[in-house]
Amino acid sequence: MLINCVAYREGHKLADIPVAEISDYLAQPGCFVWVALKDADEAELTLMQEEFDLHDLAIEDARHGHQRPKIEEYGETLFAVLHLIEFSPTDDLRVGEVHVSPGRNFVLSTRNRTPQGFRGGRERRQREPHLLGLGAGFVLYALMDTVVDRYFPLVDALDSELETIEGQIFERGAGRANIERLYDLKHRVTTLRHAVAPLMDSAGKLHGGRVPSVCVAATDYFRDISDHLARLQTSIDTIRDTIGTAIQVNLSMVTIEESEVTKRLAAWAGIFAVATFFVGVWGMNFEHMPELKWPWGYPMALGLIGATCTTMWWRFRKAGWL
Repeated sequence: MLINCVAYREGHKLADIPVAEISDYLAQPGCFVWVALKDADEAELTLMQEEFDLHDLAIEDARHGHQRPKIEEYGETLFAVLHLIEFSPTDDLRVGEVHVSPGRNFVLSTRNRTPQGFRGGRERRQREPHLLGLGAGFVLYALMDTVVDRYFPLVDALDSELETIEGQIFERGAGRANIERLYDLKHRVTTLRHAVAPLMDSAGKLHGGRVPSVCVAATDYFRDISDHLARLQTSIDTIRDTIGTAIQVNLSMVTIEESEVTKRLAAWAGIFAVATFFVGVWGMNFEHMPELKWPWGYPMALGLIGATCTTMWWRFRKAGWL
């Protein structure tokens, strides 16, 4: 679905144009065209390929989707895949994609499987014609900057959730629930890491060494993108390490709780074993057992059993087993 198709000259918006007039504006000196699509179908991608002379491999990746973040170079045209990540209603992470193809005098952006748009970013850049005049490379930077900036609130939310779980690790009886939450959090952090790490490697190609011609005018801005991605990667790695430590601590706490239960059961078993021993001895049917005929034999037997069990209970409690 076509979102908008806009022609610019020297950073200033000329007009919203129909797709049929794209070629006319591309032929004008100093002009470039920015086309935005959403969930593009086969016919739309084929039409864009004809208008902008896009590489077959780029169109194939755009058709199939579900690509890892990357930036590939096809002559004077780039093909970038960015992951758009947001929280779903169930607090899981929902992953969409945006494909960006900047060329010498055009930019084609296509977003798939996500409601997140770039209208606000486009309007903000249109108020900065001196920057938009840098061409298609700056538009690629603007889209990447918008995507990367949306990662920071996700990292902050995951970090806050981790702090909440850490505060509950030492609560008795919360071990299993904490482990489940930690593994769920680890899965979401991994999802975010799969969006950041490959993009950081690809972004490094846009400001160091041999820079693609379409990005030469915006190398300083891509260096800023790389810096943001490095900060994100550091934060994600820190969260991952902390999750690993929290899982180990939580498992240790579960083991400690289980050992405490085992000690408690063992202590009570020992107390009842002593009582069972006395009762078993006096329950034997021997003819000559003098204490069975004593007038105070029964109270004395109960008193001895009670005193012995009480003594053992006191010793176990003093040792911390009860």
